Amino acid sequence: MRKRILVTGGAGFIGSHLCERLLELGHEVICLDNYFTGNKQNIVHLMANPYFEVVRHDVIVPYYAEVDEIYNLACPASPIYYQRNPIKTIKTSVMGAINMLGLAKRVKAKILQASTSEVYGDPEIHPQPEAYWGNVNPIGPRACYDEGKRCAETLFVNYHYQNGVKIKIARIFNTYGPRMSLNDGRVISNFITQALNGQNITIYGDGSQSRSFMYIDDLVEALILLMETDDGVNGPVNIGNPTEYKIADLAKLITKLTNSKSALTFLPLPQDDPKQRKPDLSIAGKIIPNWHPKIEFEQGLTLTIDYFLKLQNQDKRN
Repeated sequence: MRKRILVTGGAGFIGSHLCERLLELGHEVICLDNYFTGNKQNIVHLMANPYFEVVRHDVIVPYYAEVDEIYNLACPASPIYYQRNPIKTIKTSVMGAINMLGLAKRVKAKILQASTSEVYGDPEIHPQPEAYWGNVNPIGPRACYDEGKRCAETLFVNYHYQNGVKIKIARIFNTYGPRMSLNDGRVISNFITQALNGQNITIYGDGSQSRSFMYIDDLVEALILLMETDDGVNGPVNIGNPTEYKIADLAKLITKLTNSKSALTFLPLPQDDPKQRKPDLSIAGKIIPNWHPKIEFEQGLTLTIDYFLKLQNQDKRN
């Protein structure tokens, strides 16, 4: 059955892939974006599809449409972007959630919140289960994003219990792949860009801190399957890849895959930067039994490097 689906932040890295996949499944998609971090180039190839509609709109302002489902992805997600305008960031998370939940309540739509592993802060439990409340500095430089997403989860749960809104909450761990911005400040995009340009690869801290990386296609599949779970699934669900890599090992792998001679340089670790990040996927394994990350890390990195090379070649031609 064809559904009418609203994707906020639909021109962003994750949102554009989600819009593309939903169209492939035969649905009608409204892509909502204010282009604060989204990019029209991410969705231009979809615009000829008669079932795809693009609306320039900020979720801080209420939006009205008759839809069956809402994926609420709107929010800058990399530190460079969300720290550029921290008040805007927290307003996007909180007011955006209120406006989208209000829409879902009004039209009786099911709604999914793209939350984040950042709700765990600099975790003292490893790996991180959904029951862990986190270790977050509420007034630190990352708080506008971390606490905004935590408040959004609170809003989702309360709209469900008070108003019967059908909700899903995905706590998304580090994700990478084509359509990442070259200058978004995330570790994979930073390392690839520096390696391709022959620059020193900048590692914050001693490189022993770890992350778990999931390829974009695996995330999109998980989000759609989570949306399809029964109405009893209302709590947060970790979505990520459980394979863990030290940052220094990641830098060495990227230099190898890019045939780069870049050297590693080390700078102080930023305030509140988490030392470890790895999802406990026990709940996801129970409620989404048909899903598990399929893309091997080197394969995903190669696809991402190819995309970055393509962007660089386009810039040279222009």
